[in-house]
Amino acid sequence: MTAPASGAILLTTAIEAVPGVKAAHARAFRRLGIPAVAHLLRHLPARHELEAEETTIDQLKPGEIITARGEVTDTRVAGRYGKQRFEAVLIDHTGRLDLVWFNGGFLRKQITPGMRLRVQGRSRQYGANLQIANPIWERIDAAVEEPGRRSRRLRPVYPASEDLPSRTIEQTIEKILDDALALIDDHLPPDFRAERELPELREAYRMIHRPGSDEEVREARRRLVFDELLLLQLGVQMKRAHLRRALEAPPLRWSEQIDKKIRGRLPFTLTKGQEEAIGEIVADLRKPTPATRLIQGDVGSGKTVVALYAMLMAVASQRQAALMAPTELLAEQHFLTITELLHGSDVRLALLTGSMAPPDRESVHRAIEAGDIDIVVGTHALLSESVRFHALGVAVIDEQHRFGVHQRAGLRGKAGVGESGKPLAPHTLVMTATPIPRTLALTVFGDLDVSTIHGLPPGRTPVKTRAVGFDKTDEVYDYVRTRLDAGEQAYVVVPTIEEGAGGLRDVRSTVKRLEEGAFAGKRVAGLHGQLKRATREQIMGRFRAGLIDALVATTVIEVGVDVPNASVMVIEHAERFGLAQLHQLRGRVGRGSKKSLCVLIGEAKTSDAEARMKAVASTSDGFKLAEKDLELRGPGEMLGSKQSGLAPFRVAEFPRDIDLLLMARRDAAKWIERSPALEAPEETLLRKRLLKEHGETLGLADVA
Repeated sequence: MTAPASGAILLTTAIEAVPGVKAAHARAFRRLGIPAVAHLLRHLPARHELEAEETTIDQLKPGEIITARGEVTDTRVAGRYGKQRFEAVLIDHTGRLDLVWFNGGFLRKQITPGMRLRVQGRSRQYGANLQIANPIWERIDAAVEEPGRRSRRLRPVYPASEDLPSRTIEQTIEKILDDALALIDDHLPPDFRAERELPELREAYRMIHRPGSDEEVREARRRLVFDELLLLQLGVQMKRAHLRRALEAPPLRWSEQIDKKIRGRLPFTLTKGQEEAIGEIVADLRKPTPATRLIQGDVGSGKTVVALYAMLMAVASQRQAALMAPTELLAEQHFLTITELLHGSDVRLALLTGSMAPPDRESVHRAIEAGDIDIVVGTHALLSESVRFHALGVAVIDEQHRFGVHQRAGLRGKAGVGESGKPLAPHTLVMTATPIPRTLALTVFGDLDVSTIHGLPPGRTPVKTRAVGFDKTDEVYDYVRTRLDAGEQAYVVVPTIEEGAGGLRDVRSTVKRLEEGAFAGKRVAGLHGQLKRATREQIMGRFRAGLIDALVATTVIEVGVDVPNASVMVIEHAERFGLAQLHQLRGRVGRGSKKSLCVLIGEAKTSDAEARMKAVASTSDGFKLAEKDLELRGPGEMLGSKQSGLAPFRVAEFPRDIDLLLMARRDAAKWIERSPALEAPEETLLRKRLLKEHGETLGLADVA
């Protein structure tokens, strides 16, 4: 690091020590996550506004964005309390300009007669005078007022708070900018930057905070976005390379005879999408390096069958397989499906969940360790230290977005040691029925190869979706009644289990309302996560067998439940559910040959909620919806930092920056292939910044 020219500022200088920062502002900076100069430099503008060229008041014209300066000669507060407006008169040597701030009564203590201001805003003719409503303003100290007039410039507008306005942040950054820029060393080599037409890092920060043109803003942003994406991709590729060097996996057997035997267990012909995914998986599992593959497909595309093929390859190779699901209900559903598919075979199955009685759980533990279980299906209970596998060959994780990298690592450590003395890792497949936008698949799951299953199995029908208001509720249920009378079954999804949660529909009162009203004489039951496992299994078994006409449930039915005769779904308070969740729920119908319908009942109170409901109603393509979800929520919220372990992006935005992501991914793959641990002397700074940014979240401690 270069010493600062002034000797006053370092990147580690606390915000309180920055010249001119008052104690109250320092506290406000820290609340914004800015404790030091380095963080201040990384606090980037949300946008840039063109500040108009300053002119005298007599030169101002109505309808234009104008900038002027002058002295406040009069102020007053008008209107009722709570809706007060603050008015001020600004004069210079050429004329008068009226200023008004609506709901601005609080400004009475900040703007007073005799003060000199610079103001900017759109002017309008109001009576005999020009007026600006809600202008941007700053106080000018007459003692240090700069001579001449300020020309047009791009002014940075920063993410701010009520007690720390953007203008204060701008002024603070301007004070330290030159000294701070001199301290920035670039972690990318000059020839690498030149080839990609990237500016030097310190110049990128100069252009983003003090741009000379729109082009400079674009150039700076491109460099900072690329940096952010490159560091993540380097971390992902470094982790992947380490695992492949440090671990080995048991290569699994495959032959036409094994293939024929596995297919003989499947009661249907595989789709083209399933065949392609199986081909990619077979190629992975036959290698001595651990497979790490994401299987993604839309709701009902047949991912479980593809995963079962891999698990049966393990069994055919005298290895065990494990399938981990995020909830007990989903684990139970998988166990039931696999049991039915393997009925009459010699494959030994077990279910392992946290709610099992201790003696039953311990019995399963012993059988797994002894090798008496071939395939075990379970929840997080599979990660327990007391679960020891005899010879784990394949680990399947369902609903990948609900598990982080650490859970994947937890299963990885359960396969023992190979003949070479290296730790053995199972081949890992992760499944998701929440289609992941290509952007996120590349970004967050960059350590995984991706297989995408397109298309639906034969016999599946697209689901029509309608969004209606609460005023149509009776009409909706009258229609559902006609479907029940025709021998079909229905789901009714509500957001809560019991009454009292802000007037939302709940399972218990909805069951009662339907039994006494629209569904009188029909068999109605409720299902939710607080019921005991045996009770849930019994209810689902009766629904599957056609002994229940309508099932009122919470989102416990979001994934895994498969009842072909259930052709109608009503989702109440649909505005309360996420876009992916609505799509998942809708996927419970349309699993048979009957025309299926999903009705969303709700009143969107925000533009995002309205956009979600419209999107679900407009398409049944999960991949299109995933892109829309990404657009609405952004990657950080969409994945949830707890699940993904990743902090939201500071600069990158998707899908806008997909090209930069692809470039960063290509560069990172080549870089790590050439230098797996970034240990060359010239890579020291890059490695340091990578570990600081992503070392913990990507689990790079064992790599670097």
